[in-house]
Amino acid sequence: MWEHQGETTEVWPGRNWPLGASWTPESTNFAVYAPLARAAWLCLYDDRDAERRIELTEKSLGIWHCAVPDLRPGTRYGYRVDGDWDPDRGLRFNPAKLLLDPYATAISGDLTVHPALYGYDVDHPELRSDLDSAPYTARSVVVDPSFDWEGDDTPQRRRWRDTVIYELHVKGMTALHDRVPEHLRGTYAGLATPAVIDYLHDLGVTAVELLPVHQFFSEPSVAARGMVNYWGYNSLGFFAPHNAYSASGDRGQQVREFKEMVRAFHRAGIEVILDVVYNHTAEAGPDGPTLSFRGLDDLGYYQRVVDPDPIADPSPDTYWDVTGCGNTVDASRTQSLRMILDSLRYWVSEMHVDGFRFDLLSALTRTAQEVDLGSHLMTAIGQDPLLRHVKLIAEPWDASMDGYRVGEFPPPWVEWNDQYRDTVRDFWRRHTSGVRTVATRLAGSSDLYADDGRSPYASVNFITAHDGFTLRDLVSYERKHNEANGEDNRDGTDNNRSWNCGVEGETDDPDVLALRRRQAANLMVTLCLSNGVPMLTAGDERGRTQGGNNNAYVQDNETSWIDWRPDEAWLDVYEVTKTALRLRRDHPALRQRHWFEGRPAIKGGPKDLAWMHPDGREMTPDDWHDDGLHTVGMFVSGDPLRSPGPRGEQLRDSSFVIWLNASADDVEVRLPENAWVTKGEVVLSTCLNNPIGTPVATGDTLVQEARSVVVLREVKP
Repeated sequence: MWEHQGETTEVWPGRNWPLGASWTPESTNFAVYAPLARAAWLCLYDDRDAERRIELTEKSLGIWHCAVPDLRPGTRYGYRVDGDWDPDRGLRFNPAKLLLDPYATAISGDLTVHPALYGYDVDHPELRSDLDSAPYTARSVVVDPSFDWEGDDTPQRRRWRDTVIYELHVKGMTALHDRVPEHLRGTYAGLATPAVIDYLHDLGVTAVELLPVHQFFSEPSVAARGMVNYWGYNSLGFFAPHNAYSASGDRGQQVREFKEMVRAFHRAGIEVILDVVYNHTAEAGPDGPTLSFRGLDDLGYYQRVVDPDPIADPSPDTYWDVTGCGNTVDASRTQSLRMILDSLRYWVSEMHVDGFRFDLLSALTRTAQEVDLGSHLMTAIGQDPLLRHVKLIAEPWDASMDGYRVGEFPPPWVEWNDQYRDTVRDFWRRHTSGVRTVATRLAGSSDLYADDGRSPYASVNFITAHDGFTLRDLVSYERKHNEANGEDNRDGTDNNRSWNCGVEGETDDPDVLALRRRQAANLMVTLCLSNGVPMLTAGDERGRTQGGNNNAYVQDNETSWIDWRPDEAWLDVYEVTKTALRLRRDHPALRQRHWFEGRPAIKGGPKDLAWMHPDGREMTPDDWHDDGLHTVGMFVSGDPLRSPGPRGEQLRDSSFVIWLNASADDVEVRLPENAWVTKGEVVLSTCLNNPIGTPVATGDTLVQEARSVVVLREVKP
């Protein structure tokens, strides 16, 4: 049982800003927001985990604060807060629960599933629990923030149109990497090694997007199955790098290690983007554990149902959940909004990250529970002098029906474009009605982004992501195989839009294997050469498989980790991907800022974009409505480009024709006859009949194999 035990210690009044623990050699200032609490204690822990409790007597503007002299960095701490226990009114104060500081910049330890973690008596939920949670929960850590960035004080961020994103998991990227020292595998330090950075640079990646690195914890239900939340979409410490990814310790060393990783990426010209999960926390629904926010200001941090049905839901205090995780953070509240903005600014200014991908962003935009793209959060970020210039990526939906808002987010936001994903998957498995929709996606999805003044790079194009099949599994499985997750294969989507090439799962059939590799290569080339921002999923270029598991969020093992053995890699797919990204990098015609207009960029010149029928003519309205057509050529003019140079000069590049044949049969394609391009060569191909270097000329006919891509580049006289 927890009992109040005050201790006499030297303590100064301190100040109510900044929130969190602010260390100096003289003293550490502590400030925590708990406006409705009647009492609060700062709890300090020594190396033997003995608790030293300091009653906080200073409170201003809802913030309890003090300053403690002569504390060392690495000191662990937490808070206990007392007040009313009245869950029906959203009041869940319980001094028996040790609470993490929402503003802690480092967190030590993990959770141990135990009834003491819950604010209520698990056998009598209407009663407050007196079990002390301290032995079973994590600790906040005092951190010395000093760090020598060695010149990385003003990172130079790439333009969106020059960006290639690589979505990766900190642990999964290096857990099996034989050229990363064993003690660094699965850590921030492991990512910073030359084996990783040189690989990404050689592939053509310009930005890594890290799956959640805010301190997260596994759900009790997951832990009860003997598993962990591997992906990390269960955050609780929005200022703290996840401690399990640290090779050097969790008493603040993880902060320095993270900074060293960012510095190493920046030296290689690679940006760091964080996948952030502000829409919910690890405290889950009202029956979840009391770990931090719930014990400090439950009413302030979490959204409530407005006027719940007294019959269907008789509880006066009901969480409103559009995240599917039990709670929704209320970003319309001042303190929640402040916490999110302070966290974002911290990661940019102190940790030097270059941008953020917001998980389920629609959930955070809500005003009075309606999606509001002019909400406090969107407005605050849009006018913030620091945040408005970093990379901002929206996952433009949440778990509700009305949260799907693809194409609606305002500048400067760009968006994950799931319509691109679905259309391209369907095209290559021949589930489209002709080629008209895939042409729109290849050209940048103007139907979604052109009407509000945004550019093609507003579309973050992807074929796969962490959630769903890997690329290899996309061409190897038609059904999910999630039995290992312990949920009887009920979890994960059934809408995979995949094709197994004739055999479900692994096979030794050489023809099936060859077809799968060609399909994977086709998908990669399409992604890399589409207008917009390409996002690759780590390991796809090497043929990483999850054995058909399309929801591997609890698979912290070889199912999710990248296998770096050369004999396991689809090296042909890797080479095709690398070649496509090099073409994109070297040729601005393949990554244009302006929308194609289908007319000449200069008088007398070629159209900036023309769609070609296999017969060698431009597509007609009848062709666009030919549901049986599965082959199309995309002519992109580079002479001149519509986008001017930095001084307004006219830029010129090679012109390209990209032939995509999703047909099950070989197809003859004729090169268009025109006055602007007379000859060229094959510069990328998944078609054995037309290898790289094959010369072509106006009027020539190529026999293009079934299910293949051929990229032709103009050869100037």
